[in-house]
Amino acid sequence: MVQAEDPAAQRTKAQAQVVSTWSGRAREQAVQRMFTAIAGVYDLNNTLLSFGLHHRWKQTAVSFVAPVEGGLALDVGAGTADLAILVAPRMGPHGRVIASDLNRAMLAEGIKKVAHKGLTGKIVCLQASAERLGFADDTFDAVTTGFCMRNVGNLPLAIAEIRRILKPGGRFVCLEFSRPVYGWLRTLYDWYSFTLLPWIGTTVAHDSTGVYEYLPASIRTFPDQERLCQLLREAGFQQVEYQNLTGGIVAVHVAQK
Repeated sequence: MVQAEDPAAQRTKAQAQVVSTWSGRAREQAVQRMFTAIAGVYDLNNTLLSFGLHHRWKQTAVSFVAPVEGGLALDVGAGTADLAILVAPRMGPHGRVIASDLNRAMLAEGIKKVAHKGLTGKIVCLQASAERLGFADDTFDAVTTGFCMRNVGNLPLAIAEIRRILKPGGRFVCLEFSRPVYGWLRTLYDWYSFTLLPWIGTTVAHDSTGVYEYLPASIRTFPDQERLCQLLREAGFQQVEYQNLTGGIVAVHVAQK
């Protein structure tokens, strides 16, 4: 007798198929098309879809960035520059932050936000790929990412690139969706991710690119807390640890070069 495949296994397989539709350069291009389509409503959607929690998550993540007087920080996959704006005070009054993102439309929104905050002289927005950052070795005191790493085409390469450009002793702070620690929360989050999230996102953004199907699938196929720690250690990072937020829906990983 052939046993029917478990529904959870079927869902995992379907999620992997959605994400594996693109790999490497093809995935990068598809993700960029998605974010270009929703750039104008990205901040609004973030607030709606996270019930406003993304502000608290970002503030918590930035609290792990060590203050450096006159420091230089890089926010990879900066999007609309929320993290870069929060990191800026931690680099001191004479410090600088580079907000990098591959997507021009998202960066354009970030530039407007930086100007509105009066931080144009302190934060520079720059187009760059997480896998090809183009900075010299040992350049930055701190590197941050927020909801970026699960979208890169080659995660180990991006991690290695981030480590390369950090100064010795510099800290990498990664804020990313992860695996809820409670079974009941995983069940609830699955319902939210694959039913409510696509409906809210598509209704607000009027998106037809499939971004709100891709995003939850990318979350489920991204390395969980322990696996991401392992990848960071394999890249040569030291003192790797993480903190779960909102029951593990989000995690902050902190790693030192």
